[in-house]
Amino acid sequence: MPGSGSADRRSAVKVPQARPRSRRVLEHSLLVLGTTTLAAGLGAMALAPSLSAASSHREAPLIAGDPRADNTDVYAFTSPDKADTVTVVANSIPMEEPNGGPNFYAFGDDMRYNIKIDNTGDGVADVTYSWRFRSSYRDDANQFLYNTGQVTSLNDPDLNFRQVYDLVVTTGGRSRTLLSGVPAAPSSTRQASMPDYAALRKQAAFGLPGGGKTYTGQAEDPFFADLRVFDLLYGGDLSERGQDTLAGYNVNTIAIQVPKKQLALKVNSFRNPVIGVWSTTDRAGVTAADSRDKKGKGGAKQWKQVSRLGNPLVNEVVVPLKFKDAFNTLNPSQDRTIQPVVDRVYDPILPKLVHQVYGVPAPATPRNDLAEIYLTGICKVCGPITADLNAHRLNKDAALRKIVPAEELRLNMAVPPAARPQRLGVLAGDPAGFPNGRRLADDVDISLQAVVGAARTGVLVPELADGDKVDANEVRFGASFPYVALPHTKNVNRGPGATGRSAEQAATENTAASTAMKPTRAATLVGAGVLLLGVGGFRLRRRGKDS
Repeated sequence: MPGSGSADRRSAVKVPQARPRSRRVLEHSLLVLGTTTLAAGLGAMALAPSLSAASSHREAPLIAGDPRADNTDVYAFTSPDKADTVTVVANSIPMEEPNGGPNFYAFGDDMRYNIKIDNTGDGVADVTYSWRFRSSYRDDANQFLYNTGQVTSLNDPDLNFRQVYDLVVTTGGRSRTLLSGVPAAPSSTRQASMPDYAALRKQAAFGLPGGGKTYTGQAEDPFFADLRVFDLLYGGDLSERGQDTLAGYNVNTIAIQVPKKQLALKVNSFRNPVIGVWSTTDRAGVTAADSRDKKGKGGAKQWKQVSRLGNPLVNEVVVPLKFKDAFNTLNPSQDRTIQPVVDRVYDPILPKLVHQVYGVPAPATPRNDLAEIYLTGICKVCGPITADLNAHRLNKDAALRKIVPAEELRLNMAVPPAARPQRLGVLAGDPAGFPNGRRLADDVDISLQAVVGAARTGVLVPELADGDKVDANEVRFGASFPYVALPHTKNVNRGPGATGRSAEQAATENTAASTAMKPTRAATLVGAGVLLLGVGGFRLRRRGKDS
């Protein structure tokens, strides 16, 4: 497999084989690509084998019926206003309608929500943050309301339903409690009940021992896309794109911001800047106790992983239906052992569907560029993209023999935040963006272009150049932690003839992303990306024939 660093490690995964001559032609074509296709290399780095879609909202059959456990998105980025820290945001419960009372939306008491960090490249978490929630009512015998009056603080007696949580960090097999019994922000029940939700959010952000902070509570869903893509890719009619299906909906958010050194291998983010990030949800179960147990104890609580998310869209679009539920239970260290899933990285389904609907030829396989992005990270010895960006091999203290192909959202913490972030990330000359981690405003429109051939030719397919025509979130993101926007308060379905969406952020209602994250046409950015990446030292090019 590309990126494991040696021939014997590459053999750990069986790569789908093309006919010998076709394979040689493909490899030769990758080698001889020159500077005229530098933009193609940039496109490959921003790839995900998918159309713009709802990240991993309802991505697998079982998790679709279990919204409290459903990871919808994971974001990991160097904090733009505090560059010595990394922020990770993990969202759950897709499609929260703001008026979804009377019980509204809560984290599961029988669940453990985790954010996991791999700093060695072995596919196993070296640092794990775990949140456990407990729910209670002040009065459930005489009330049916979520709140019985106007709520102005997290301890307000009018807040009938409340959740508190414990936050535990595990490193080196040892766990310690960082926070215990602190409150999560409640679901927003609109202005009559919670006139200043921003104040409640501020109260729900807690400092952590050793530096950093965390927030749990409701937020606007930061993902933006036109999901009619699942209607056979807009039914072959691209004129019907442009509606953000996620606009108006909320999610439950867990966010954490910590100093980089706490995540880095050997606590040294200068020597070892690359980390892999993913989130999981575990559900508590019970096993029957043996009646012969001399201690007479009851059943012991067991935890079972039921949801997992690293890079966006992998389980939703890459993994075939038959294996989606199983993928949600895997640890990244196991990925290389599941051959049907590995096959779909090297030979994705989507290009064939695009060819069927739009007649755009599918790129040749195997897709070594996609394997590098998802399974190994990007580095000069990892695959066809000759750039050192975010592979674990770049960590100076990494044990190369222990690095394995694994699906993780990889982030090079040494790349500083961009002064003017571009929604197309690395493709647009912004190495601080996807696929080098993922920021809230990063767009995955470029995925379609890359998958249908732009990554190989360096020329955008004109029929698909506008992506889904949803280029930014409908409201601005915050400038400081936790960065996610305040939750929407107006119902999504506003009746026939209703226009626009409304959110609590009155100053930014129905606006696009901030100027710093202004959408830019892909065709313009490709050329700019070449120049900017060259200046920044992240020049990407395909290997020359003799390299």
